[in-house]
Amino acid sequence: MDELYNMIYKRKSIRKFDSSLSVSDEELELIKSQFEKVIPLIPEIKIKFEIVKKSETTAKYGEYALLFYSENKDNYLLNAGYVLEQMDLFMASINVGACWYGMAKPKSDFGSGLDYVIMLVFGKSKETDFRTDFSNCKRKSEAELFSGDFDKEILNLVRYAPSACNSQPWRASFDDNKIKIYRNTKVKSFIPFVKLPYYNSLDMGIFLCYLEIIINKHEYKFERTIINKNEKDSLGWIEIAEYKL
Repeated sequence: MDELYNMIYKRKSIRKFDSSLSVSDEELELIKSQFEKVIPLIPEIKIKFEIVKKSETTAKYGEYALLFYSENKDNYLLNAGYVLEQMDLFMASINVGACWYGMAKPKSDFGSGLDYVIMLVFGKSKETDFRTDFSNCKRKSEAELFSGDFDKEILNLVRYAPSACNSQPWRASFDDNKIKIYRNTKVKSFIPFVKLPYYNSLDMGIFLCYLEIIINKHEYKFERTIINKNEKDSLGWIEIAEYKL
């Protein structure tokens, strides 16, 4: 995933598209070919991508929708976020703007027996539509998100991972050459509380994707362990993963 690193600086959620622009057939083929190159977080989970016209969904913007389907297994939402964010970053590399769209659904079932999870809507964009100074994004401070002493450049950069309604549910602690990643269950959001665990679990997959791209680029070697306890601690945090450096 190293080739996606520079797209972290460029990527932006694109919701407005110029109707005079269109994704070319060649670009659609590039996107489809990328399906075979994504790296899953959990290889044992079966997944499926499908590209359809926006009109085949209930989405209100975009030219196309990239639908994501998955087996419903432990941590399938974490895996979905991790995998689909790779597609989000790749699209930015070819000036195709995309946006996670949680409140839309496909009008037909394209899953071939797998569960529909979420979609990215996308369309052709101009270079100027993307981010030129990602530090202008509204994000929580390092102190709010992270505890312990770690590489400040990595901490600053990983904060810019996208999340549902910018809820930023991730928390991380650094100690004894270990990074522990948590999902905060007490985040404030416009998303109905009952749906928040669903979308924030996807967000955590996105965060792990960002984290691994960044620490790989900074030449840290790691062993990752996915945690399956799903138990809240006294702060309302659920441990998601541990990285031994």
